[in-house]
Amino acid sequence: MKIYKKLQEARLKLQSTPMTKSGANKFAGYKYFELGDFIPAIQKICGEMGMCGVVNYTSENAFLTIHDTEEDGQVVFSSPMSSAALKGCHEVQNLGAVQTYLRRYLWMTAFEIVEHDALDAVTGSEPVKKVEKILPKIPPKIVGTPGDWQITASLEPAGEVQDWLDAIALASSTALGLATKEEDVMQIFKKNKKIFDAVKAQDAVFFKDLMAMFTTAKTNLNKE
Repeated sequence: MKIYKKLQEARLKLQSTPMTKSGANKFAGYKYFELGDFIPAIQKICGEMGMCGVVNYTSENAFLTIHDTEEDGQVVFSSPMSSAALKGCHEVQNLGAVQTYLRRYLWMTAFEIVEHDALDAVTGSEPVKKVEKILPKIPPKIVGTPGDWQITASLEPAGEVQDWLDAIALASSTALGLATKEEDVMQIFKKNKKIFDAVKAQDAVFFKDLMAMFTTAKTNLNKE
């Protein structure tokens, strides 16, 4: 049982260690811990306590095993594997993104790192309300018919911002696939400018990739 005592003492040490949240979610208006914000402190504390954490993955689960380096003993934390579909990234980069997120969550679970303000931000802060005013409250998989081109998507109460971004990208791709002339592409953009402005405010890189999709569609139609 000594490993559990060590882990608890390590958690207490981490709680008294100053750490700064470098991650920022402009969409919901809150900050969060990135992996690099707490890993150096955790590794230092683990070294002092005689512990070592090892992360490994299978096709179904991710594991963080904290070993006692002085005696036989270990504690295992696990999480189901997930997937990512980041725009402009190949499969290996998406896999790396998933592993980074899972490492972050596993270490946060092991050391009881809690982000209260993230919950507060999505249960009544003004930034979230502002976006909800722009976006209709209907499921995020809707695309208007040709000649209308209205894309509608909203962030579900328990959803992630990335889900909303992905829904906009999917809806845009579907609409562009229905376009038959260059003017259609321009109408899709003009009709949904408020949504695209919200995307740009949330994630400039994602917005750039989204606009590249429009440029490609326009170029292809000019060739026809």
